[in-house]
Amino acid sequence: MAKKSKIARYNKKLKLLEQYADLRRELKAKGDYEALRKLPRDSNPNRLKNRDRIDGRPHAYMQKFGMSRINFRNLAHERKIPGVTKASW
Repeated sequence: MAKKSKIARYNKKLKLLEQYADLRRELKAKGDYEALRKLPRDSNPNRLKNRDRIDGRPHAYMQKFGMSRINFRNLAHERKIPGVTKASW
């Protein structure tokens, strides 16, 4: 599990991203790069590193499910993820 401070920082960046998303979109459409430069750095979606929503793990992140492979595997075995079954052939 990631440190609680890392998870808190990730959540803070998500809030900042949502807060400035509309303004950032408008400024980009206008081409006002001077105003874009004055926005907080962490409001840029490129700076966001995806983390597992359950325990904050940054590696082996699965975009479709929003979690790491480890938590995905555990939850899939417990049948808590709809539509996911263990493969057998």
